[in-house]
Amino acid sequence: MRELRTMPTADQTPCGLPLFVYGSLLFGDVQRALLGRVPDSRPAAVAGWRNAALRDRAFPGLVPHTGSRVTGCLLTGLDPAERALLDTYEGPMYEARALPLEDGGLALAYVCVDASLVLADDWDREHFGRELLPGYTAGVVRWLASRGETLTRTGSGD
Repeated sequence: MRELRTMPTADQTPCGLPLFVYGSLLFGDVQRALLGRVPDSRPAAVAGWRNAALRDRAFPGLVPHTGSRVTGCLLTGLDPAERALLDTYEGPMYEARALPLEDGGLALAYVCVDASLVLADDWDREHFGRELLPGYTAGVVRWLASRGETLTRTGSGD
């Protein structure tokens, strides 16, 4: 499957597209720590991609891989400030790209652009959730604090 490198049409601005998440952002604890809420979501998948383990990283990278598919979720209702925060959080090793979903829709996804980190193994979602999630979430909170960010959202977006 061919990846889309073009921007969405004017009526589908990047903030208007759902965000396909496949790694640490699948976890409500990470979403809550980073965004101050758990956005609405639904299951989704992309074909032609792999959820690769990355060298010395707890989180994965989405990389092209013919014949593979990655399951995850679509986060919806993200506002421009949340998207900007996510762009900053993901940093230069990721690029937000519009990708076709298996159901025919379109979503943005953070694609790993640093091939030097990609390992042959796939990322282990269950291991992350079972063993690494608390420490990772604490790291998100420290990252926000180092930037002087405060969580301004309240309510039950959970």
